Amino acid sequence: MILSPLVGVALVISVATGPLTDPRGSATQLTVQQKNTAMQPLVRSATECIARAVVTDTRFRTTDVGDLIVESMPACLGPVRAMIDAYDRYFGDGAGEVFFMGPYLDVLPAAVNKWATDRSE
Repeated sequence: MILSPLVGVALVISVATGPLTDPRGSATQLTVQQKNTAMQPLVRSATECIARAVVTDTRFRTTDVGDLIVESMPACLGPVRAMIDAYDRYFGDGAGEVFFMGPYLDVLPAAVNKWATDRSE
C-alpha cells in the first residue's frame, strides 16, 4: 500500500514532537495512533491527486518525477492544504508544513511510482 511509508513517517514525526497542547481541545485528547488514523484519508487524497496528475502527464516516463510533482501542486492544492491544516490541528501549529516539506515529500516520488505501477498491472 502506498500509504504505509507515509503513515510510518507520520508516526515517527508525531512521536518525536511529543505531546502538544491545543487550546481548541479535542485534537490533543486523541492518541498518536488515533491522530495518524484520522490523517490517513487526507494523506491518501493528497497523494492520489498528485499521483493522478503526474501519471496522466504525457512526459511521465521521460521527465523527472520530482519535477512533475512540483508542477502538479496547483491542481492538488485543495487536498494538500487540507492535509497540512489537519496535521496542524492534530500535531500543533506548523507541524503540517514540517511534515509536508520533510517526510511527506521525501517518500512522495516512490509513492507516485508505486501508485502508477499498481494501476498499470
